[in-house]
Amino acid sequence: MQEQIEAVQRMQEYIAEHLSEDITLADLAKAAMFSPWYARRIFIAHTGVTPSDYIRRLRLKASALRLRDENCLITDVAFDLGFGSVDGYTRAFAREFGCTPKQYALNPTPLALFSPYGVKFKYIARRTNTMQNTKNVFIKVVFKPERKVILKRGKTATEYWTYCNEVGCDVWGTLTSIKSLGGEPVCLWLPKKYIQPNTSEYVQGVEVPCDYKGAVPSGFDVITLPAATYLMFQGEPFAEEDFGTAIQQVQEAIKKYDPSIIGYKWDNENPRIQLEPIGTRGYIELLAVK
Repeated sequence: MQEQIEAVQRMQEYIAEHLSEDITLADLAKAAMFSPWYARRIFIAHTGVTPSDYIRRLRLKASALRLRDENCLITDVAFDLGFGSVDGYTRAFAREFGCTPKQYALNPTPLALFSPYGVKFKYIARRTNTMQNTKNVFIKVVFKPERKVILKRGKTATEYWTYCNEVGCDVWGTLTSIKSLGGEPVCLWLPKKYIQPNTSEYVQGVEVPCDYKGAVPSGFDVITLPAATYLMFQGEPFAEEDFGTAIQQVQEAIKKYDPSIIGYKWDNENPRIQLEPIGTRGYIELLAVK
């Protein structure tokens, strides 16, 4: 099983690195170090989609973000991302998202973007890790302006895993499609005043300007947060499979930290914020202070 997981992960990484190029099954088989037939079989078994569908959906996601953020020609987007023709790209985009690239470029509404989670993370045990080596955690004061947050509530979730079980992991793709103030979605632990009856403390959302006029996806809520000062805790870069340990290291540092040494105290009236664990930048959490 582990050998299969590592092979599929290598195929996923190859696709991510060569997304704009022509990717053949032979290329993926070489990355997996198995025969093309077996590589395709285990890819479907562990991701639930064929390699071609996976590549197509990943390219469509990338194209949607370009159309949202750049003043670019649809022709350029289609060919830059490996589609054989503009007509084929337009049809694929419409099947995936229910609108044409031109319609979306003129009015970028929230979309359910594909979220390609690495297969190896599905099999990492959720256990407490013993930290063998002391890691640095860097602390920085940051200011967040008054803003709105478009969020999806869970039921009883207090952390990521229970939230995904309650809501599903596809929420992140929809949030990614909404242009945010910080450039990415966020996870939040909400103070009591922002929690509706029978909903969760832990939510996922996207921070947008107070004058946001765009669409709000069905089933999502909008809250307004005041301007606030935060301490940003950032750990060292980590290997992606070690994300659990990286999170634990930062959270242990937060528990031990006394903000009074720099003239602050914790502000429990504002949400605690978690960013997506990305190995190349280190794990990040933000806690409000006053």
